[in-house]
Amino acid sequence: MKRNLIFIGLGLLVALSGCKSEHHEHHEQFHFVATSPIKMDTSFTKEYVCQIHSIQHIELRALEKGYLQNIYVDEGQFVKQGQMMFQIMPLLYEAEYHRAEAEVNFAEIEYQNTKALADSNIVAPNELAMAKAKFDKAKAELELAKVHLGFTEIKAPFDGIMDRFHVRRGSLIDEGELLSTLSDNSKMWVYFNVPEAEYLDYMADLRDDSNLQVHLEMANGKLFDQSGVVETIEAEFNNETGNISFRATFPNPTGLLRHGETGNVLLTSALSDVLIIPQKATYEVLEKKYVFVIDEEGIIHAREIQIGAELPHLFQVTAGLAANETILLEGLRLVHENEQVEFEFLDPKEVVGNLKLYAE
Repeated sequence: MKRNLIFIGLGLLVALSGCKSEHHEHHEQFHFVATSPIKMDTSFTKEYVCQIHSIQHIELRALEKGYLQNIYVDEGQFVKQGQMMFQIMPLLYEAEYHRAEAEVNFAEIEYQNTKALADSNIVAPNELAMAKAKFDKAKAELELAKVHLGFTEIKAPFDGIMDRFHVRRGSLIDEGELLSTLSDNSKMWVYFNVPEAEYLDYMADLRDDSNLQVHLEMANGKLFDQSGVVETIEAEFNNETGNISFRATFPNPTGLLRHGETGNVLLTSALSDVLIIPQKATYEVLEKKYVFVIDEEGIIHAREIQIGAELPHLFQVTAGLAANETILLEGLRLVHENEQVEFEFLDPKEVVGNLKLYAE
């Protein structure tokens, strides 16, 4: 029995010794790489989900009740300002107009006759004044009939693109009924929401004589070929979201953008003399970022850092790290706190210059 226990104990010692040797050999075989943070001027781009609107987008509604007699345009058609689009059956209003014309003619004749009599002192001045008032009233009613007749013709108030029709020729439509919509897409207004802290940063960097330049990433992931300018910022923040709305204006010479599209606004900001490290040199614990700092004796120490801007493959470090310190770049999962390692040091400029290669 004792002999068996001795053999088991020896076996365990050999196994543990083999594991320890294997672990040590694995460390020796792995090529640890270290580097340092680098101070440099750079820029970063923030993305904001946006809504795209035409600078003019209106509803076309009927101003009078009646049958839709004609439609002179088609859905999706480009129309010019003043072009006829819809006509509501005008017969009733034409009759009203002709009656008003006749009333004007009659009142004018009556006024002229009364004026001639008044000039000869045959009638009193009051009768002339009443005839003049009757004549003026008839002219006003003619103008009103002319306006009503004009309501039967719906013309384009500006150059734009027709949307789909909500009615068809021959439909009986009510006053105020929606016929279609019209969009002026020569320029587009792009709305996006910015958090308060980022708004303050943008305003601090913005000079009085400059505007925020932005770009637009369309829904297919491609960049729109025109840049935009932030021209308007809303007056107050949304208390529920902590955001404020920006409006950028984009020229749209080819008409590619349409009202109601979505995308991402790309806003690039310059960073001057900031501390940069590779993203792959960091790891995360409970939503906090850490790096492994290597001291002069080659001993590993975990260090929490604060991240500012996030760039492609890079982080801007705002606190927790100095430019002259050494950090582990390769092998983060193979080391532990207070462990000593041997490593190859790479110049940070070389690391940043080849970062895409390292990230693959």
